[in-house]
Amino acid sequence: MSETGFWDDQSKASQRMRELKGLKNIVEPYYDCVKRAQDARELLELSAGEEGLVDQINAEVQALGRAIEAMQMQAMLAGPFDNNNALLSINAGAGGTESCDWANMLLRMYCRWCDVRKFKYEVIDYLSGEEAGIKSATLRIEGDKAYGYLKSEKGVHRLVRISPFDANKRRHTSFASVEVIPEIEDDTQVNIDPSELRVDVYRASGPGGQGVNTTDSAVRVTHLPTGIVAQSQKERSQLQNKAQAMKVLRARLYELKVRQQEDVLNKEAGDKQKIEWGSQIRSYVLHPYLMVKDHRTGVETGNAMKVLDGEIDAFIEGYLNTRPEDRDKKMKEKTAGENDDV
Repeated sequence: MSETGFWDDQSKASQRMRELKGLKNIVEPYYDCVKRAQDARELLELSAGEEGLVDQINAEVQALGRAIEAMQMQAMLAGPFDNNNALLSINAGAGGTESCDWANMLLRMYCRWCDVRKFKYEVIDYLSGEEAGIKSATLRIEGDKAYGYLKSEKGVHRLVRISPFDANKRRHTSFASVEVIPEIEDDTQVNIDPSELRVDVYRASGPGGQGVNTTDSAVRVTHLPTGIVAQSQKERSQLQNKAQAMKVLRARLYELKVRQQEDVLNKEAGDKQKIEWGSQIRSYVLHPYLMVKDHRTGVETGNAMKVLDGEIDAFIEGYLNTRPEDRDKKMKEKTAGENDDV
């Protein structure tokens, strides 16, 4: 930072500052725990069995244990893009209004999770359902290790409940898929030929009201060779929406590149079963009982309403604490009885 010209390139300087913040978030908690452990040890030597001091030391030891657990969780987020911001997309499955409403419930759940963690988020794309809910939405989530935490949410989420849209009050099952990809910096090696892009502009859609955008400022960018589409309608400027859509496109193209490389490695190592549509990673049951269960890790809770209010940390931690091969094994071991119940 003290070098001449450091601030001349604001984008590069901001990227370096984010890197510094990420490193401080690793180093500073460690030294803080070391100091607290030393202080507790010294206090123990001085306590001479005094009940008040012993209680104080016990409380500090418990707090220190929680801090160390938090550091252990941070250590698991060491992937190449775990520090990046996240682009989280939700798409309603088959089922019309039911699935659109379920997709909207998931959108609210992730927004509430961001609020609790004090992560910044913005809806950069939004397509309303015909009667209720949403057909699709994309969130840009900015926060420390946002992608590292949210990568656990990729997959199909299933809801079982008494439908509020069914006059006969029958039980319905709804599906929605969640896609999470890291936001890729502009300097990442993803070559995009402008001649291979089709850019369309259209009028932004939304729930209406005074804030609705009535100009043709929404932008949809299609990568013709792959058919990958990215769009943004949050901003009122076409240029800003195009820049945001290009960020999403770059991230999706990079993910495709990585997936293709993994497919080649998997073929060399032998076939590996993948989680596809219809093979849900998590089930949310609101009838005939309350339960949320993650089928990859076995983590479950009966407090479904708190989960839908954004308390998903137990599922994220369960995912990070479970080895990939164990997650695959649990998915394969789902019995027909479990599928019928959930």
